[in-house]
Amino acid sequence: MDNQAEVREFLTSRRAKITPEQAGLPSGSRRRVPGLRRSEVAALADMSVEYYAKLERGNLAGVSPAVLEAVARALQLDDAERAHLLNLAQAADGSDALTRPRRRTTRQWTPHRSLQWTLDAITAGPAFVRNGRMDLLAANQLARAFYSDVYATGHNQANLARFNFLDPASRRFYPDWDLAADIAVAILRTEAGRDPHDKDLHDLVGELSTRSDEFRTRWGAHNVRHHGTGTKRFQHPAVGELTLAYEGLDMAAEPGLTLTIYTAEPGSPSEEGLRLLASWAATQEAATAADFTSS
Repeated sequence: MDNQAEVREFLTSRRAKITPEQAGLPSGSRRRVPGLRRSEVAALADMSVEYYAKLERGNLAGVSPAVLEAVARALQLDDAERAHLLNLAQAADGSDALTRPRRRTTRQWTPHRSLQWTLDAITAGPAFVRNGRMDLLAANQLARAFYSDVYATGHNQANLARFNFLDPASRRFYPDWDLAADIAVAILRTEAGRDPHDKDLHDLVGELSTRSDEFRTRWGAHNVRHHGTGTKRFQHPAVGELTLAYEGLDMAAEPGLTLTIYTAEPGSPSEEGLRLLASWAATQEAATAADFTSS
């Protein structure tokens, strides 16, 4: 991905999101573009307009951390946006190749036995490992049942983003489909900032941009996020509606991979739904094993 274009579009989109009122500035009556002017961002960041304009043209190579922090404050970036800006600056310097841990591609990585044992030991909720491209790399039995629609279609390639935008089943699985789509794109955009040379990510973004207007529009918004904890609603084809909390844990032994665990509130209908899903999953796997044995 073109680093200068990424920087330019990211900074421009963040500037357009802030109103003068939010920045504590007079709004005036002759604004031709949304958000702040470059001169206003420069003043808030305590730098010349010429220097800020250079940054917004995409020239982050050699920019000091103090300047990046000043820009982040002026644009009121959240933690995820700030981290994204720092990643873009690292990529511009070329320093990321030396400082960033190597990320394995999906084709090269398989879970070691103890990781699979750990996932299988989690029996009350879906637990799975994904990368920043949203490939499902390892899962416990309940997660395989939970994402049965994802695994059911080979074209999804066990990828949550492909499922979200290219599989009609996702519209049923995610009752809040627009929110799920926003989150998926923000995760991919964040990964693009962390690992701008990931060919598999380039290919995925190109495929989704070509085949989905919904994805292409969201990708152009340059939104990023830290996806660590929260609550989501699902409509599972076997057990119905589920409202689940999730926790995403970065894996220290496998940089770039995340272990995610879904759980339900104790005593809730969703907890009962997960119990039913576990029973359904066990029945399905037993039937598959019986079919394999008989054949």
